Amino acid sequence: MGALRAPPRQLRRGRKGRAPGGTAVATPPIAVRVPRAVSAPARAPTRKTRRLHVLVSAGPTREHVDPVRYLTNESSGRMGFEIAAAAAQAGHKVTLVAGPVALATPKGVVRIDVVSARDMLAALKGAWRSADALYMAAAVADWRPAKRLAGKWRAKDGGATTTALDLVRNPDILATLTGGRRDPRRTVVAFALETGDGVRRARAKLVRKGADWIVLNSPAALKAERTSVRILSAADLEFALTDQPKRAVARRLVELLDLQD
Repeated sequence: MGALRAPPRQLRRGRKGRAPGGTAVATPPIAVRVPRAVSAPARAPTRKTRRLHVLVSAGPTREHVDPVRYLTNESSGRMGFEIAAAAAQAGHKVTLVAGPVALATPKGVVRIDVVSARDMLAALKGAWRSADALYMAAAVADWRPAKRLAGKWRAKDGGATTTALDLVRNPDILATLTGGRRDPRRTVVAFALETGDGVRRARAKLVRKGADWIVLNSPAALKAERTSVRILSAADLEFALTDQPKRAVARRLVELLDLQD
């Protein structure tokens, strides 16, 4: 990642590149912590002057057990769709890779529909070659059935009251795309839905996935129109957005493109 920039309306600098008291204050409702090692050049150019190819993943994946049953999660896809819409409104070229969701395609966005994690990986690989940025907002299933049955699963027909389903690990899409390494020519934003020690896990994921930023939220965000998030960067910047419409959060996330070159 290149030098971090802070548009004047987002970050106000104090002396020696630090905000007063060691904390950079953003326009509400964002609070930003800036470490001593990070400075914000006052007049450095940003990428606002050029159109980027922004790749966004959204929604859940489905991993079929048989023709009528599948493993999935509660993701609605709304956050990813809002990011795609905000990026298109900002003038960027946008490719949206979406799992099974019932949402309209945002204006100006190219949409690719997929079902499984492996479908999503294949679609993202194709678009990633020409992409400048990736928002990995999809809630991808970690596991899939070891075997998809051709006919209906009939475990109960023999009178069984318990059964077992063998699962195998799905590919790690983001780590596959990045190779676990950050690329200064691109911006990668990961997402982490966590319970418990979320910040520690999110920071570990940020490094492991080779991302520049990671958006931490909780299960309360699922199927909701509003959300609270913490946005952490590999350079130790931290933003907090509390109880905001997902559309507003999406606009802030697209602004992250202006903090790198």
